[in-house]
Amino acid sequence: MRFWKSLKFSIGLVLVALTSMIATAQQYDIQRADYGAGNRRIDVTQRLREVVCSQTRFRMGNSTFGTDPAPEMKKSLRIFARGANGREQMLEFPESSTIDGAQFYCANAGNWNGGGGDSGQYQILHAEYGTERNHVDVTDRLRELARADRIFRMGNSTFGIDPDHGRIKFLHIYARGRDGRRRMFEYREGSTVDGAQFSGWRRAEWGREGWNGRWNDRDDDRDHDRDRDHDRDR
Repeated sequence: MRFWKSLKFSIGLVLVALTSMIATAQQYDIQRADYGAGNRRIDVTQRLREVVCSQTRFRMGNSTFGTDPAPEMKKSLRIFARGANGREQMLEFPESSTIDGAQFYCANAGNWNGGGGDSGQYQILHAEYGTERNHVDVTDRLRELARADRIFRMGNSTFGIDPDHGRIKFLHIYARGRDGRRRMFEYREGSTVDGAQFSGWRRAEWGREGWNGRWNDRDDDRDHDRDRDHDRDR
């Protein structure tokens, strides 16, 4: 009788361990996230990371991110993440969806890449701040910010200029991935910028190659091309 009790207890421990291993293997490492609809999306990477660390399950919507980037439009949360197998994929959740935060790595547990090492996948080529009709080169200022801190909230005071009074501005960071493809990261004025996804962020040795692209130059970023018209600034 004792043998069977002992065997059942051992099997139970094994099942618990296997369940834990499977859950860990299924977790995703959040690379970036945006929220909105169409071409009206904002970067919510840092806020999402905070939420998944504090809540096991949460209902996602405007209140989650403290803003409505696309009033009267049905919004969605897009999470660009890396799985345990190293492959990247996009997870999309309609507004008001309930999200299980346990499926994502949590920074508080030391699972996310931090600091200014070379863990990021994209090398920054150039940065511009403003609107399509009036924007300025802020690459040098971005390098200063990168040396000082990995995460910061971005706006006119950040760059010491308002290039287009009365309009909402954006920060465009143009970068190149490890596969050589170029991509543009867009941050709405007032959003938080996290440099963890950029290689050599704190060393700030990037952005010295010169840039001849356009304001909305997204090139090979096919995910964003669905939401923006390449030819708007022709």
